[in-house]
Amino acid sequence: CMLGSAGLMRMALRRVIHHVHQRCAFGKRLIEQPLMRSVLADLVLEAEAATALSLRVAGAVDRAPQDAHEAALARIATAIGKYWICKRASGVAAEAQECLGGIGYIEDSGMPRLFRQSPLNAIWEGCSNIQCLDVLRALTREPETGTALRDECRKAAGIDANFDAALQLGMAQLEAGCNEAGARAFVERLALLLQGATLLRAGNPLARAWCAARLGPARALAYGALPDGIDVDAALARVA
Repeated sequence: CMLGSAGLMRMALRRVIHHVHQRCAFGKRLIEQPLMRSVLADLVLEAEAATALSLRVAGAVDRAPQDAHEAALARIATAIGKYWICKRASGVAAEAQECLGGIGYIEDSGMPRLFRQSPLNAIWEGCSNIQCLDVLRALTREPETGTALRDECRKAAGIDANFDAALQLGMAQLEAGCNEAGARAFVERLALLLQGATLLRAGNPLARAWCAARLGPARALAYGALPDGIDVDAALARVA
């Protein structure tokens, strides 16, 4: 489900990138319009983090039979990643449709099919609430999963200030625990920490930009509302 949702994000993004290189408005191609570039860069950050975490968890599953840390991480990160990545896919698909304008709503563009498909993985194989409750169950019944989660995130400490600040808050919340009513906010924080740690440890060129956009004090809810200082050119180069 994680890999499918990450792939759907990439597919939607590729369709948008093709479109904005061809479509002109207000005297420029859309790819040259600053606000559109911010939206596209934000979608790139989302897709990049989704792919990175999906592959990290897949690797943990592969190594689980020989490695206790990887086995414990796979147990909890699968539920965390499925919740967050599958949940984010619909927002990416909707924003991608909007980048195409009216044609993005027309069946021939292919975008409506992606949008209809985008919620499926958040529903299938355990819906979002079930994934969040599974995270709480794993932490309670299999304490080694919490240890693996802490170790995985702390290995990325000291690389980025935004990540370090979020890590301190996240680890404190992990120690304090969470009730069922607050499970979604709790798991969201863990998912963002895992994505940030994965990008930073891999030396991903967009890692710091992602941390600023998703963990920093200027983070925003809408795609394209990036904080100052984000290297939009570097993000767009990943899908050029």
